Amino acid sequence: MTQVLISNAGVEFGATRIFAGITFTIGQGDRWAILGRNGSGKTTLFRLITGSQQPTEGAITREPGLRLALLEQHRDFGGAQTVWEAGAGEFADLLALERSLSEQANVLAEVGEAATPQLLARYDRDLERFEREGGYTFAPRVDAVLQGLGFDAEKARTQPLEQLSGGERGRLGLARQLVSAADVLLLDEPTNHLDLETTRWLEEYLQNTEKTVLLISHDRAFLGNVVDHVLHLEGGGAVAYTGGYEAFVAQRAERRLSQERAFEKQRKVIAEEEDYIRRNIAGQNSKQAKGRRKRLNRTPRLSGPTAEEGSAMGLRLDVSERGGDQVAIARDVTLAVEGRTLVKGFSATIQRGEVVGFVGPNGSGKSTFLRALAGEREPTTGELRIGGSVRPSYYRQDMAQVPIDRTLYEVINELRPQWERRQVQGHLARFGFSGDEAQRRADTLSGGERARVALAMMVLTRANFLLLDEPTNHLDVESIEALEDALEEYEGTILLVSHDRAMLGALTSRVWVLHDQHVTDFPGSFAEWEEQSREREHAASVAAAEQEALRRVKERKTTRRREVQGDDSRVALRELRRKVEDSEKEVAALEGRIAELTTLLENPELYTTREGTERSLLAGKELDSVRRKLDTAIEKWTAATERAEQLSAT
Repeated sequence: MTQVLISNAGVEFGATRIFAGITFTIGQGDRWAILGRNGSGKTTLFRLITGSQQPTEGAITREPGLRLALLEQHRDFGGAQTVWEAGAGEFADLLALERSLSEQANVLAEVGEAATPQLLARYDRDLERFEREGGYTFAPRVDAVLQGLGFDAEKARTQPLEQLSGGERGRLGLARQLVSAADVLLLDEPTNHLDLETTRWLEEYLQNTEKTVLLISHDRAFLGNVVDHVLHLEGGGAVAYTGGYEAFVAQRAERRLSQERAFEKQRKVIAEEEDYIRRNIAGQNSKQAKGRRKRLNRTPRLSGPTAEEGSAMGLRLDVSERGGDQVAIARDVTLAVEGRTLVKGFSATIQRGEVVGFVGPNGSGKSTFLRALAGEREPTTGELRIGGSVRPSYYRQDMAQVPIDRTLYEVINELRPQWERRQVQGHLARFGFSGDEAQRRADTLSGGERARVALAMMVLTRANFLLLDEPTNHLDVESIEALEDALEEYEGTILLVSHDRAMLGALTSRVWVLHDQHVTDFPGSFAEWEEQSREREHAASVAAAEQEALRRVKERKTTRRREVQGDDSRVALRELRRKVEDSEKEVAALEGRIAELTTLLENPELYTTREGTERSLLAGKELDSVRRKLDTAIEKWTAATERAEQLSAT
């Protein structure tokens, strides 16, 4: 079923054309990626779809009654006071109704039989509305989404909204959007404030949702796991592709090759025609030459695929010297900020030529570690230093290395005072700043533009050690691919903090994993670490299922103790009680073994050696076996308990 039809849509702002001739259809349940360079019109297209902006030309047709949810960049949570209320979003009315029902119930309990028909009728009416509008189901949904996006759902019910950081407000805005009753979700860079764990949760959520999803994202691994259609904005238009992200990459390459061949063929034909016209325009064949010139002038010119590619970053990272073998050394390092310990007792050495991926939850201390390694702060205890003959370059996540009070020309000229003007402008042009754009002040730039300036500055350092803190955050997909290619060719050493799994998987030879103040040094690639992580995730899911089973057991124990008291003289009841007790002992023993195996599998150190990996595989198999035995034991216990309850009732 078609939900939105975009037909020949175009948008102009004054003399500036954003895009034109965009046509595609959004069907129910589709998952679209909207890709393109920064400034190509992706966010504008979202506004057209929601109706908050009208196209200059063309038309947008929506299914009647269609509900759409767009995550705005500026988070507005209305009158919400707590994190939970803000996450509940459009269910605020139900929250108010729930509180009203509680107050009405208290009043009815106080007045008892003196309750008036009006009070009773209002309570019945509100209760019926509460149930009809999902009052008994929305709270668990809000809890699940908040928990999945890294919030404590219980704490969120009382936590003031004003306590949240900018990144937390971003995640809360996403939660609010996901729990909404919208038919179509328009997600603009939803992974920007997510770490690896919450990004994986969001992937699974979107894979399983029945809603239609449109994504603007530069996270290639995320796109590859979620989308089944791609709309690529380029050259002032757009091309729709059917299939996932990998299929899009292949189809785009084929299309560009075909386009390039057609362009070259037409260029040769035009050159031949122009040569004929030039030779014959004043001669015997003047009439034919003039006719050919008229036809040639009317011929639509094809554009080569390199027209847009030419504005991609010309990024090449060279080193000025080889540097020492020991690039960075940490000895028993502890880092604390405002009394909170982030990293405790960490020791490691980065060798020349290594690419170390540094991952962990947001706020765990990765950026603080990089700042300390770059010399911007001292470790609380221990030694943290850069080796001899090592020349570092630090790409900060906040891009504070870009002076905002100067023009782009001045920024580069200060780094290369010996360069002529054309050299400075040529360098800026390789990063997408040509002509008059070189005179723009850095404080007028968007996030993506500042990121490109930061990379232009980093190239000039010719450093042999790169400290990169989330370098892909503000870049579009094409720029990320250019950066990844440059890093693959780079001959120096890299310490990379990133949540871009595609880049981590392509580059890393070693992984540091920061969790609960401890850094696990994994001697393998990020792809290998993810493979090992699946065992830990499996252990966690089994533990969660075991906790749920344990909760049911405890509830039934309470019920049994309440209902089977008395009549101990009955032989059958005594026998059933013995079976119940035996089953309880078996359940307890199996729970204990599951706890041991789960603790073992959740220990990151287990996966740093070949022997540990083999042990984890055996433990994972045993965990499955014990879990099945626990299910059987709980079934036996439940059957015995129910039979005992029946006998005690007779």
